[in-house]
Amino acid sequence: MATERPILLVEDNPDDEALTLRAFSKNRISNQVIVARDGVEALDYLFGTGPHEGRDTSVMPALILLDLKLPRVDGLEVLRRVRADVRTCLLPVVVLTTSREQQDIHEAYSFGANSYIRKPVDFERFIYAVGQLGLYWLALNEPADVLGN
Repeated sequence: MATERPILLVEDNPDDEALTLRAFSKNRISNQVIVARDGVEALDYLFGTGPHEGRDTSVMPALILLDLKLPRVDGLEVLRRVRADVRTCLLPVVVLTTSREQQDIHEAYSFGANSYIRKPVDFERFIYAVGQLGLYWLALNEPADVLGN
């Protein structure tokens, strides 16, 4: 059986990070979770730059969960750069954010988000939402083959 590809969680709020990791655990999602706490860290991980220089970039995440309101480089700019690069342009990106602004929703889809999900405030609903994400994106979805990988 092939090794499971990791999930890249791009989240600057430590409480939301902990809730997401707990929800993965409760839903028995066993993929390794790489956490990037801002847009620069996410881009460094994806493209093997900065502290991730030398990382095997042929192993890309199975899924990117992307917050929009991030320090240094915001989520929309991360999404734009992901879609602009042939190595990452087909990766599934789910925007997982508290933003209800129509402009954010419109821009996220315009820049190529696969899905836009508002974080539920209630923990039980959040666990359910993460379980549904995992079921769809990690079990049911057939990913595109990027550069023969």
